[in-house]
Amino acid sequence: QVQLVESGGGLVQAGGSLRLSCAASGRTFSDYGMGWFRQAPGKEREFVAAFSWGAITTDYADSVKGRFTVSRDNAKNTVYLQMNSLKPEDTAVYYCAATSIVSPVVLSTIRQYNYWGQGTQVTVSS
Repeated sequence: QVQLVESGGGLVQAGGSLRLSCAASGRTFSDYGMGWFRQAPGKEREFVAAFSWGAITTDYADSVKGRFTVSRDNAKNTVYLQMNSLKPEDTAVYYCAATSIVSPVVLSTIRQYNYWGQGTQVTVSS
């Protein structure tokens, strides 16, 4: 079992930056693939970025490639999402998620993740 707590959301103007953090507790952090998803009002939750199990690879949604960067600090049991050049369409609740599925490739569907944080709101004004 792992518990996830996100932080770092807020209100930012278009073109600005935010860094989200996800602190994990419970089982060994490095045993999980870690990802970020987001859900905008009236829309389904969607994949943003993730590490594969063992942090072998990373992958990003096309909509955030070149603007967002995912990183992790195993010593701090924390994963980060650095978001630059933010756009109004990035406005959403951002969720951190963990998967215990052992896979060398990044998993990008919701049902593949079995642990979720409570979410943190990101609002980008135009």
